[in-house]
Amino acid sequence: MNTTWERPLKGRVALVAGATRGCGRAIAVHLGLAGATVYATGRTTRARPSEMGRPETIEETAELITGAGGTAYAVEADHLVPEQVAALVARIRREQGRLDVLVNDIWGGDPFSEWDKPLWEHDLGKGLHMLDVGLRTHIITSHYALGLLSERPGRLLVEVTDGTAEFNRAYRGEFFYDLVKASINRIAMAQGEELAKVGCVAVGVTPGFLRSEAMLDHFGVTEATWRDAAGPDNPHFSLSESPDYLGRGIAALAADPDAARFGGQTLSSGQLAKEYAIVDNDGTRPDFWAYAAANSLDSQGVIDDAQWR
Repeated sequence: MNTTWERPLKGRVALVAGATRGCGRAIAVHLGLAGATVYATGRTTRARPSEMGRPETIEETAELITGAGGTAYAVEADHLVPEQVAALVARIRREQGRLDVLVNDIWGGDPFSEWDKPLWEHDLGKGLHMLDVGLRTHIITSHYALGLLSERPGRLLVEVTDGTAEFNRAYRGEFFYDLVKASINRIAMAQGEELAKVGCVAVGVTPGFLRSEAMLDHFGVTEATWRDAAGPDNPHFSLSESPDYLGRGIAALAADPDAARFGGQTLSSGQLAKEYAIVDNDGTRPDFWAYAAANSLDSQGVIDDAQWR
């Protein structure tokens, strides 16, 4: 049995910041399935309810990994609190002595967006909080974690956003949401420049039209019955994808010894799928952002999709 091929990340350590649900959970699970020891962090635990009113917990994410034979640690952490992030990284250094993959997938801004209001009518407190949870968390986490990650060459930072760099040049329909998602592309590029100097890699990644837990609930379907929600009133949903699709792509990227060729870029789940011959759970290979570009679909055309990442 070729265990190196089956578990190409064996011996490596990953921190997935924001791994409670959606893409973060799937990324953590697939890194764990590929052999990495995963520290999965988030604010929602069985003892602490979700700010978004969701039932998923960080403990469940770790249990999905350990139940499949992997190694994972669920760590409650608020990535807006520098002391908590510093303690988290100190723990990883103490327990593992290394960090090979950092995934910044922290979000949680959906309850604070006001899509029907311009900046001057938007609740300022909600808007600034969206900047906090969508941007400051990523910056704080990188500040503390990249010191450990950069100690050896070949290590990887992944910034998860919504929308390709090209698509995010257009207005995303809400001032604060637009600012967050466009800025993540820039953060990936800037960190790519800095990490390249020490032989490490930073990339941005984006899912397409994501069938997150919240999106499935929104349409009243499950992952097994999601096609029931596709139709004339929801035409783009047929191009949707499961969180596993991006999870598999990032696990493959983390195992790629030549990942530096993507340094500073923002890659879509569809691009990763083509690069690494990945398919979604139903055997398809959706590429939502290529579809959006080919059909001149502007940000307003996908605005309802983006809210549910």
